[in-house]
Amino acid sequence: MSTLTKNLSIYQIYPRSFADANGDGIGDLPGIIDKLPYIAELNIDAVWISPFYPSPMKDLGYDVSNFYDIDPIFGTLEDFDTLISAADKLGLRILTDMVFNHTSDQHPWYIESSSSNNNDKADWYVWIDGEKGKLPNNWLSVFGGNAWTWHEGRRQYYMHNFLSEQAGPEFT
Repeated sequence: MSTLTKNLSIYQIYPRSFADANGDGIGDLPGIIDKLPYIAELNIDAVWISPFYPSPMKDLGYDVSNFYDIDPIFGTLEDFDTLISAADKLGLRILTDMVFNHTSDQHPWYIESSSSNNNDKADWYVWIDGEKGKLPNNWLSVFGGNAWTWHEGRRQYYMHNFLSEQAGPEFT
């Protein structure tokens, strides 16, 4: 690891509450852009931005429903391009918080996976056979309660480490 990466100072931003540029009471990407000169004056090397992707907001944006876009409450893809350009001009690096260990139950991948046991994404989440009302094991969700929820359509349980609306993909 280089000396540069060992000694980075990183400023984390939760966009929803950081800076509101359009006056709607919700922080947004243009608000972050407005504050970049101030952040640069702090001798910060990188800005780490919590999720700003489309989300039903059951878990404050960590329940991503689309990894390829920006939630309209935070701005647009053009705003993100502007953010990257403005940060680059100030010598700041941008880190985005990628949430790969689960998605929203409204994400197209989960919707397809849950539609049947034999589609292209059927095994993209952790599904387990069982009978309704009889949990596969005693695993618990970080947020409390069981880590398994019955899905009537598939007649199987799916695993979620957090909310039941945040299904966990199968990574092997």
